[in-house]
Amino acid sequence: MLRPRRAAALLPLIGLCSQLAACDRAPREIVLTGAAMGTTWTLRVMPAGRGLEAQDLRRLAEAALEEVDESMSTYRPDSAVSRFNASDSTDWLDVPQPLAAVAAESHRIHALSGGAFDITVAPMVRLWGFGPAEPRSDPPTDESVSAALAACGASNLEVRLDPPALRKRLPRLTLDLDAVAPGYAVDLLAERIEAAGLVDYMIEIGGEVRVRGRNARREPWRIGVERPEESGRVVAQVLHLESMAVSTSGDYRDYFESGGRRYSHTIDPRTGRPVQHDLASVTVLRPTALEADGLSTALMVLGPEAGFELAERMGWAVLFVERRASGFAQRETTAFARAAEAGESVP
Repeated sequence: MLRPRRAAALLPLIGLCSQLAACDRAPREIVLTGAAMGTTWTLRVMPAGRGLEAQDLRRLAEAALEEVDESMSTYRPDSAVSRFNASDSTDWLDVPQPLAAVAAESHRIHALSGGAFDITVAPMVRLWGFGPAEPRSDPPTDESVSAALAACGASNLEVRLDPPALRKRLPRLTLDLDAVAPGYAVDLLAERIEAAGLVDYMIEIGGEVRVRGRNARREPWRIGVERPEESGRVVAQVLHLESMAVSTSGDYRDYFESGGRRYSHTIDPRTGRPVQHDLASVTVLRPTALEADGLSTALMVLGPEAGFELAERMGWAVLFVERRASGFAQRETTAFARAAEAGESVP
């Protein structure tokens, strides 16, 4: 499995199963749930007379998720990414096409964000006591931060798509795809569902969501965005969407405090330190879950000013929620306001 996601920070989309997505199910709607990739998944499909049974869709979903795990899980020593991480070679190493494609998309987001997104950041995450590491109660030394930074860097990874391969420029470089693999898994499952002739579905894996068509009541899918509060789950806004992927990143439940200062799990790969701005969460709408997944992390790192400027300039639909002394303040890009009002697709 992939690293278990801490539901607090990366599951701010709630009510997908029972509260917000076709509460009064039509008899023909198929609803499946399960556990995979260190998290949970939900699939809602309108079969549309295709003759598919629930067990057929479950097998399809589980096979797709197993493929992603075999390729991208750092918890499996036999996965493709684990074998790459274990190698000290600086030669090209053949990898499955999906792994190369996800690495290439991660490189693209890294460049777009000015280095705010980086799949080589694992040593920094562990140093600060997040991910699989033992939690910390105080920050690491400047020397250890510098050492972790020296073991990272997207510039130390080369990607080739044809034939698919990866190459390290730094022998000890390791990859961690937790910030993009769930989004890729959502897209892969959507591809398999559409290949089976199904056009009305909602897929959710660990908080990453993709919808197409309409729900059982023949309405756009209703997706709840959670207010970034530590005390509980409250829906702040409901989106009515068709043909869209949604991802939220936040800092409000995975952190530690030391010396009166808050240290979030969101690490800026450019500094090797947790972000220090007041951005509490970012919700991104994009055509694919892979892109939405990566961008939500990148914009969370960039913060409320630089992140908003980039999203507005690129025409991305993004909701920023900033923590203020008086409470939370929301800021929507032009594309997000348009999509939230009309339920339209985003380019």
